[in-house]
Amino acid sequence: MTRASVLIPAHDEAAYLPGCLAALLASDDVAGRVEVIVVANGCTDDTAQVARGFAAQAQDRGWTLKVLELAKGDKLGAWNAGEAAASGKVLIYLDADVTVTAPLVAQLAEVLDTDTPRYASGTPRITVPDDPLTRHYTRFWRTTPFLSRGVPGFGVFAMNRAGRSRWDNWPDIISDDTFARLNFTPQERFAVPASYDWPMVEGFTRLVKVRRRQDIGVAEIESRYPHLVAHDDPPGGTPPVWRRALRDPVAFAAFCAVRAAINLPVLRSRDRWVRGR
Repeated sequence: MTRASVLIPAHDEAAYLPGCLAALLASDDVAGRVEVIVVANGCTDDTAQVARGFAAQAQDRGWTLKVLELAKGDKLGAWNAGEAAASGKVLIYLDADVTVTAPLVAQLAEVLDTDTPRYASGTPRITVPDDPLTRHYTRFWRTTPFLSRGVPGFGVFAMNRAGRSRWDNWPDIISDDTFARLNFTPQERFAVPASYDWPMVEGFTRLVKVRRRQDIGVAEIESRYPHLVAHDDPPGGTPPVWRRALRDPVAFAAFCAVRAAINLPVLRSRDRWVRGR
């Protein structure tokens, strides 16, 4: 039986996919078979061809690599299609611009090897571009409760089959990672020590657009699935905002500037899936 299935939705990700797949295929050994399923959705570049170029490397290490092609660009549709093709006891959901470290897949497979519903993710390392505003913003964002406690799960998250059985197909929502995380209680969410690199978007306008999308996505979950909100991490455990602001006023100012600009009409986008790149 396949131990783990790694699902990668890829919409015009030809530039990022090689780094993602190279790191993934350099992972530590996992007890049992591993399959990688790249779901190229609505691509106008050679994402699918790039992914297929890694099939031999996957085979050399005893893994399998499948590439699915969907005409429509739809991340939730990609999750559904990938799951339909997956045979793993553990499902790992990986964004194409994320770079995993060698131990991550094995640690996720190990902690999720149970019949009890569980969710897990690694330790995010936020990679910051050479942009002063982005660096300052990120420095304060790292101190927020979402980042400093719990299992945030952005960029890569995983669950076992018992956990995935809690809902049917993925709904048409913006914040898929929030939806997945909140389908588990804090006691059912596990952080493994292995890390992964997640790229922060660069520049004021992009930060505002992406952060607005994330706010809308969370509000959508609260409106459509209010019962899930009770599964959020309990308050406390981090210093108050004023104390963090005094420690790093420049970072706090950058963070506030982005937050204040979220409601500016000039920076709004009609694209609910707006990306920072």
